[in-house]
Parts: sequence; structure tokens; C-alpha cells
Amino acid sequence: MDLKNKVAYITGGSKGIGFGVAKKLMEAGMRVAISGRTLKTVKQTAAYLGDEDRVLALESDVTQYGDEQKAVQAVLDTWGQLDVVLANAGVGHFAPIDELSDVQWHQMINTNLNGVFHTLKASVEALKKSKGYYMTLASLAGTNFFASGAGYNATKFGVVGFTQAAMLDLRKYDIKVSTIMPGSVATYFNNNEPDEKDAWKIQPEDIGDLVLDLLKMHPRTLPSKIEVRPTRPDLK
Repeated sequence: MDLKNKVAYITGGSKGIGFGVAKKLMEAGMRVAISGRTLKTVKQTAAYLGDEDRVLALESDVTQYGDEQKAVQAVLDTWGQLDVVLANAGVGHFAPIDELSDVQWHQMINTNLNGVFHTLKASVEALKKSKGYYMTLASLAGTNFFASGAGYNATKFGVVGFTQAAMLDLRKYDIKVSTIMPGSVATYFNNNEPDEKDAWKIQPEDIGDLVLDLLKMHPRTLPSKIEVRPTRPDLK
């Protein structure tokens, strides 16, 4: 894919992995729309990214299909096309299953699983026109299960399954679909504050480089499921 002036939409784009990917895509010459639940925060990130002609800040709660429809329409109204979508927004609550609350369970289901469906459903017609690329941000937690992770494991397992089935549905339209499954990433996820202690982890910009590699790959080749992990977790 020739990336110059192509258009990407990233959910959960105000910080962490979403921000890292947005920065890398803009450096490659793309125009990028980022969304989040709090418009003020998204606008601050957009201002930091710079070049207001190539970045668009949007307010959207991925648990609400109507929000995602409005966000995608705003991208189309602004730039007339949509070439790449990254469903990145996610939350995590970690507790033994007998302590995990109903509210926490449904928040993860609604954001991590329903959210990726809403984002794809809202953007799929635009991606058909552009013969574009849809990506989800899953996790190694989608295949590597752990105690106190039942809810999070379940949602990320669902994201992997959803994305792989969607890939089979959409390839006849020349839409490429992939899921990225990172291990430990230095982000604000689960109330973490990234600092020097996280230097051993995957960095958000590393995921941005991975997304760029996928976009630059020949159309005949599709890495549909990509696991990525730190090389030396013992180096802290």
C-alpha cells in the first residue's frame, strides 16, 4: 500500500498503543483520525501530534454503535476516504472469578469485544471502497490464560476469533484483516504509569512499526494473526 495521504482511523488513540501507532502513521505521510471517550483529551493528543491538516480528533465510545457510525462518517466527511482502521480501544479488570464483578465483566465485554464489532460494522462499507485494511489489537492473553484473568482472557480470545472469521468473510472484497497480539507493552493500561521500569517492555512505537510493516506488505500476503512479545523480559 502506498501510504502517502492514505487515511487511518484509530480507536483509543489518545495514549498508549493508539498514540504510538498514530505517530508512526503520520510520520509515514498518512492522515490519521483518533478517537476516545473524552474529546478534550483526544484534542490534546491531536495537538501534540501536530499538522492539524493531517490529524482529526473525534469523541466516540466504542461500546455505542451509533458513536462509531458518527466517527467514521466524520472521517469520510473530512477526507473522503478510509483506508486503514485499527480497533485498539480496550479495558482490563483482573480478579479471581469469584471476585470479578458483574459490572467489570460487562465493561470488558462491551469495550473489548462489542467495540471491535461496532468499529468494523461502522467502517466496512468504506473499507470495501478503498480495498482497505482492518486491524484489531488483541493480546497474548487471547491464547495464554492466567489466574485472575478470566474476563480479560475471554474478551481477547473472542477478539482473536472474531478477527480471524472476519478475515475470511472480507477477503473476497480485497479487504485485509489482521489481529495483533502483544505481550507486555509500556502503556497506561491497568493504571500503570510508564517509566524506566518499563524499558524492557514492548514500546507503543514498536507496535506502530509493526502496523507500518503490515501496510507495506505485498497485497498477495496476509499475516492474519501476529504474536509479539518482549525479547528479554529479564532485563529490567
